[in-house]
Amino acid sequence: MQRFMVLFAALGVLSLPACVTINVYFPAAAAEKAADKIIDEVWRLKNGQEKSTEPTK
Repeated sequence: MQRFMVLFAALGVLSLPACVTINVYFPAAAAEKAADKIIDEVWRLKNGQEKSTEPTK
């Protein structure tokens, strides 16, 4: 019975780090600007226009 309790406790301790969540937040304005740029490129390619040669920042 004592072995079972030790095993159960070890399993609990080892599974605790699996519950950790890492959140990564991106600036909303930068993400929206990047999305708009990608959408514009897709529409240009769909309409047969050349790819934009704007410098990227």
